[in-house]
Amino acid sequence: MNVLLADSNKKFVESVSSAWSLPDVSLLTVSDSTALFNIIEETSVDFAFVDISLLLHKDVDVISFLKEHHPQAEIVILCSQDSKLEAESAISRGASSYLIKPIKQRALEDTAKKYLLRIKASSDYREMEDHLLENLLGDTPEMQKILRLLYKVAPTTSSVLITGESGSGKEFLARIVHRLSKRANEPFVAVNCSAIPENLVESELFGSKKGSFTGSTTDKKGLFEEANGGTLFLDEIGELSQATQVKLLRFLQSHESRRVGETENRYLDVRILAATNTDLAEAMAKKTFRDDLYYRLNTFHIHVPPLRDRRVVIPSLIRYFVLKYEKDQGKLIQKIDPAAQMALATYNYPGNVRELENIVEHAIVLSENGTIRLEDLPEELSYQKTPHSDLLIAPNPGTQTQATITKPANSENIPQTAAPKAITYAPTNDIITLDELEKRHILHALDVFKGNKTEVADRLGISRATLWRKLKDHKIEI
Repeated sequence: MNVLLADSNKKFVESVSSAWSLPDVSLLTVSDSTALFNIIEETSVDFAFVDISLLLHKDVDVISFLKEHHPQAEIVILCSQDSKLEAESAISRGASSYLIKPIKQRALEDTAKKYLLRIKASSDYREMEDHLLENLLGDTPEMQKILRLLYKVAPTTSSVLITGESGSGKEFLARIVHRLSKRANEPFVAVNCSAIPENLVESELFGSKKGSFTGSTTDKKGLFEEANGGTLFLDEIGELSQATQVKLLRFLQSHESRRVGETENRYLDVRILAATNTDLAEAMAKKTFRDDLYYRLNTFHIHVPPLRDRRVVIPSLIRYFVLKYEKDQGKLIQKIDPAAQMALATYNYPGNVRELENIVEHAIVLSENGTIRLEDLPEELSYQKTPHSDLLIAPNPGTQTQATITKPANSENIPQTAAPKAITYAPTNDIITLDELEKRHILHALDVFKGNKTEVADRLGISRATLWRKLKDHKIEI
């Protein structure tokens, strides 16, 4: 990382430079405006300390100039007690904060170090997001087709309509589209259209002029303006009123927006991503959603299947959410009891990925000794009928954690969609891993379908290529 220190006090710059000790961080120093502009143009800058006296050079604002050349750079202003107001003004132009002088070299290092740690955490989280993206959908031909479309569409400016049940991951995909686009460094603004009172929707989205309606005491920027240069994600788009739909359609056609109570149009560069869990075809038939708006939004369509239709991704999602929440809760999760594993693997998840995330967070909070047990899961998972079989899962009433899976008394009336055999897990002190659970499940499926790999892959919801890879990984010979 390159840290820039720009200060007209040469003695201060020299003292900081000679004592600088932050590892893996290069300190670049300048003491006049000309050198400052040169170094901004010629060198990569990740973080900058800029003295208030050097903010303006030949009527050019240093903050704007630095942001133009290094959009991701964080800028901290160095000022005196008397120049705080000027420093606060600099924050409105893009600086992140200010420090009052006199200040020691150690304080500058600590500030830069915090930024470095934030960048690393952000990078780690993005790696987790990338990993989740591949595992959110699953390794099936249908899901890989969605991924290929997403990667092609993301860099464009086209509108995308994302459909799927509530909690299936629509906003997550919208954020990925934004991050993979050329607008990644610009705002991503998400709004749930159904959460805004109908009488405030237009002012929230498009802004309003002071006095344009009761309670409007100041000029208000709308969410379209907040997203200017970036992406606006409109969730639950089907809930918009007809009047708002007209204004949205006009914006999609002209990229012009008008605040409530104003007569002037504003040109805005905003990419629209929309999502819904309702049937827009039915809404169009009922004349509650405009056909022309639908076709404008539906340049590209991504449908996210419910989690129950891509069960193969559940173990990966669990690992992701464990990583996400264990630090927040001050826990280190080392294992999941077999009974809990089976309950998590077979639950129907009516709330989809969002429900799974909540379940994992719930379990981590209640977990003890680094282990997630069946009793740490919500009650609805402790006693359930599996969605793809005629089996019941129930917690053992004894003191030792185990899960017994048995056929219900009226099993002859239930469609046979899985193995008719009863399976009993009754571990003593042995805890199997998720990989071992997967291996046993594959072996069980192979037994049920008498080694027919096409049937096994189809029932497991994976491609034959993925099945072959898993057979190889688990050293299963057929």
